Amino acid sequence: MSETETLKAELIERIEAAETEAALEEIRIAELGKKGRISDLLKGLGKMSPDERREAGPRLNGLRDAVQTAISARREALANAAIEARLKAETVDVTLPVRSSPASRGRIHPISQVIDEITAIFADMGFSIAEGPDIETDYYNFTALNFPEGHPAREMHDTFFLQPDAKGERKVLRTHTSPVQIRTMESQTPPIRIVIPGKTYRQDSDATHSPMFHQVEGLVVDKTANIAHMKWVLSEFCRAFFEVDSVTMRFRPSFFPFTEPSMEVDIQCDRSKPGEVRFGEGTDWMEILGCGMVHPNVLRAGGLDPDVYQGFAWGMGIDRIAMLKYGMPDLRAFFDADIRWVEHYGFRPLDVPTLFGGLSQ
Repeated sequence: MSETETLKAELIERIEAAETEAALEEIRIAELGKKGRISDLLKGLGKMSPDERREAGPRLNGLRDAVQTAISARREALANAAIEARLKAETVDVTLPVRSSPASRGRIHPISQVIDEITAIFADMGFSIAEGPDIETDYYNFTALNFPEGHPAREMHDTFFLQPDAKGERKVLRTHTSPVQIRTMESQTPPIRIVIPGKTYRQDSDATHSPMFHQVEGLVVDKTANIAHMKWVLSEFCRAFFEVDSVTMRFRPSFFPFTEPSMEVDIQCDRSKPGEVRFGEGTDWMEILGCGMVHPNVLRAGGLDPDVYQGFAWGMGIDRIAMLKYGMPDLRAFFDADIRWVEHYGFRPLDVPTLFGGLSQ
């Protein structure tokens, strides 16, 4: 065996024995680098005679090519081995459940969902949405709504009063959304058809009451609004909201300072099963809301002439009707920020309520 063949066999054996790419690179530099052994042999071709060069050139070039080929093959083998080792070390159990996306994990709070349902129903009837400040003056919260001085609703046990301002006047956290009715009458010319969802505040707390709760009120003002119109609006709302074919409602005389006549409304239901209320059937009755014709003094406070315009209004607790519709036993859970409760009662973000697609689908 010639000296070149011996060197070739030695280098290929070393290359195949290399365990890492770093060791393989050391062999490449030592043999094929600028100062490597094979590079030195190739440089010596210039000092040879033509006959010697013709004989030694192919032999040395063949040695260089064989070593380069062996190094490339070994490098590829080491890379493949590294990938195999990594795959074994970083195995993934494909039988584990895939983590759901934020869009699928997130939930719409039932209060937000019910407000959307309410506004979808009334928007279909031609109502617009009105809003107002949570902190109100005594005038808008009480006086303009025909609450006389000394009325029990003005007392500390019901209302959250703020500290007096520089003029000695105390603002309040609004006890109802009715002040928006006055603000709307002051700024709009009839006909007026609005619903007013929002937060309200009263000093009360138990399983069915909260110091902060949500209320929705409606107001219709024009020259011909009457009780028959009001009954139709409320009947259609309850039928659509509770998603039943028909409802039977009972209107009872009552008293509210801002309406005259005033009524409380009961809806026929079935409460024979514990913890379940079914509307549109049964022989029981449940009070659901208050309503009435707008008091002339309230129309005057809104800048309207009661000899020309008349209207009707109603109000109900959003939290309460949400509890009735979706079977929630305790109002306080609405505000506990318990993720388990929200996951159970909440709605998917893309479940937008529509009358044609279903409010609570």
